[in-house]
Order: sequence, then C-alpha cells, then structure tokens
Amino acid sequence: MTKFVVNLADAAAADAERFGPKAANQAALGHAGLPTPGGFCLGADAYNHQIESLGLAEAADKAVTLPFMESRGHVADVRIALFSEPIAPEIEEELVVAYRALVAEAGGRVAVRSSSLMEDTEGSSFAGQFQTFLGIESETEFLTALRACWGALWSPRAMRYMDDKEISAVDTAMAVLVQPLIEANASGGGLSQTADGGMSVSATWGLGEALAQGEVVPDRYDLSAEGELLETVRGQEFEHSVQCHIHSANSGAAPHDHAHHGDTSADKTQCLNEDQVRELAGYMKTAEAMMGQPVEIEWAMDDAGIKMLQARPLHVQESQIPDEIWRGKPGLRGHPGGVGLATGRACVIACECELSRINPGDVLVTKVAGPALVSVLPRVSAIVAELGGSTSHLASLGRERGIPMVLGVPEATRRIGDGSMVAVDGVAGVVRWMPDAGRETLPR
Repeated sequence: MTKFVVNLADAAAADAERFGPKAANQAALGHAGLPTPGGFCLGADAYNHQIESLGLAEAADKAVTLPFMESRGHVADVRIALFSEPIAPEIEEELVVAYRALVAEAGGRVAVRSSSLMEDTEGSSFAGQFQTFLGIESETEFLTALRACWGALWSPRAMRYMDDKEISAVDTAMAVLVQPLIEANASGGGLSQTADGGMSVSATWGLGEALAQGEVVPDRYDLSAEGELLETVRGQEFEHSVQCHIHSANSGAAPHDHAHHGDTSADKTQCLNEDQVRELAGYMKTAEAMMGQPVEIEWAMDDAGIKMLQARPLHVQESQIPDEIWRGKPGLRGHPGGVGLATGRACVIACECELSRINPGDVLVTKVAGPALVSVLPRVSAIVAELGGSTSHLASLGRERGIPMVLGVPEATRRIGDGSMVAVDGVAGVVRWMPDAGRETLPR
C-alpha cells in the first residue's frame, strides 16, 4: 500500500484537503462517470514530508514572517531547495513505480500539474499562477517537473497572489496531479452558466495552453440552459507577437515571439460540430450537479473523443443597463468575462514594459490577455484585450475579483484612443468609447 501516491480512480483521491481541489475535482469527475485522462496524484503530505526532510521548516517560517527585504533570501532558499535537491527516497520510490505503471498502461507522454490546497477554492482560483508541464517523456523530466511544481508555491508571482488574498505559503501545501497527455486535436473551456442564463463553450485547435494564456481568440458556442446550440462565433487564428521591442533592442537578445501557427486546413472550419458541443454541455451539467454550483471547465479532444481536464467553481453576475450617455457611441463586441459594467480612462499599452503607465481606475486596453497581468488587477477598473476568451486564466481571475473584461476584441488597441473614456460591459461582451476624448480612432 502506497503512502503518498493515490490513483485517481480510488475513492481517496477525491479528498481536496489532501490532494487539492484541482486533483480532487478531476478524480470526482471520473467517479461521476465523465471521461477523464486518468492518472494519479501525489498528496500535499508528500510536500510537507519533503520540507521536513530537507530541513526547510525554519527557512519557510522566516520567509513569511520577516519583513520583505529580510525574507527574500529565505524565500529563495526554500524555492531553490525544492527545485534542485533530491526527492526523499521514500517519496521517489512510490513516484517512479506509479510513473512507470502509467506509461506502461497509457503509453506516450504525460502532463504534470500543480494542485495546491488553496487552488480553485472560493475567491482564490490561482488560475495560471502555478505550473503545468505538458509532454513529459522521461523519468528524469518527470521528477524535475514535479520538483518545479513544489517550488512554484514559492514563486514571486504566486506569493504576490497569496499576499493579496492574505494567504501564507506555510499555511498551505502543494499536491501534484500526473496524467497521460491528451494529444489534442482541439481543446478549450466552458461555462455552465452565463449571465443570460445559458451556457458557453470555447474551443481552439491543438493543446489549450494558448487559450488559457490568452494568446488566441477561440471559437465560441453559445447555448441555451437546456443545451441547445444558439450561436457559433468563429475565432481568429493568426500570427502575433507579444515581445517587448524596447527590451529586445536594448538587451541585444533576439525577440521572443509567441506566434500561433494554426494548421491552415483546419483553420477554415470550426473546431467542434454540434453533437460535440452538446456533449460538452451535458458534461458541464453533470459537473455542476456534482459540485452543487455553476462550474468553469477545461477539456481536450483527441481521436478517441473528449476528455474533461478540470472543473472549478464559477461566479457570474447579472447584466447592468449602461448609462444613456453611451448610447450611439462606437462599440466593439468580444468574448464577455462575465462580470459587471465599468467605465474609465483608456490606457492603451503594447507590451508589459508600459504597465507602469496605468493609473488607478484606468481601463487597460492591450493585446494579450495573459495571467501575467494579474499584478495590475488591483489598479484597473476593467480590461479589454484583442486576444483571449471567456475561459482564459485572466478571465477567471477577473471574475474572482469582480473586474469587467471583454476579450477577443479585434483591433482594440488601434481603434480605442489612449486617454479616451471607455465603458466595458463584461456581461454583454461590448466595449464602447468616446472617440473625441483621445487620439483619433481609425475609420470603422
């Protein structure tokens, strides 16, 4: 009998206090009869055991109790040790046995995903704040990825997020979810309830990382509450670059180009047919009943069919009626984030190096809706982005904070004038602006 590793098919794997809500919900989906990749999870007790075996308890405590300048060295000590030091033999032995059995049964590559005890909880989704490794092909890669998941709990991004939520890194722990990699033809997300009482599914070709990171505009399928397909809105597949040109020029480094190169034959058709959309709607309703509330899901589809990858709590708001002043103003439609209405001054930025220009209450207008923008969420009243969709990580974080977002808005950074007054309806998915307040906009 294993001490730290549990197969997702076992009833014990649904224990969120041991394996974190992400892994526990994945196990529960399978127990409810929904198709999942299967796999196993490593409990948070293994993380705690590793902390003790490396003698990191005192450094971890100082990392969260000392003033910032004094704590930084201790944070680094914990993170580096978790990433680089050998795994305790009693943990590694179980991991290697489980990994080899998984590869022998499923074949191919695996995915290694963080599953902290605080992830996907009420008001703390941690969407995009930890680590996911796709395409692991060897034992060495597997053990390295697992250590990186442990260390991710102490990353600057995760610790800023926890500070904002008044969560201490020593009061939580990191479990890890290991599954066969779905060699996806298409993947995406879904909302079991939208502001108008319906449902929504998003989809893109291939693996879903680009969608989660807000780097593509997905197909969107709007459904009734009963699962009837009402409207299909095709996404946009194109090359784009999000590198900081200023940084690249100054450093002499080659620009880091996150370009999406979709299969041109596939791009001419939508990702899902009507039967597949209805199938996903049924899975969402089952997950909703299982969790007792609306859910946001992630899924992937290979040649064998659709697999459910995640389900987390979803919170949406009712639509608000905009002020009369906005009637007749130029408007663009995109993917709704699902939260409220906000107005403010547009701050149009081209890269992360310009984020310091954002003033409290501004509406951020940008290209990529990635989770790196979480640092500016406390300052903005709303976000408009040219890429991304309703189930991207940033949209999840926006719903968590009650920040209106409209994503997948074509040419938003070119058409909305920097400094112009903007109204963002995160429920209807519409952004309007007053063109006379900023630079002249392009002709419609």
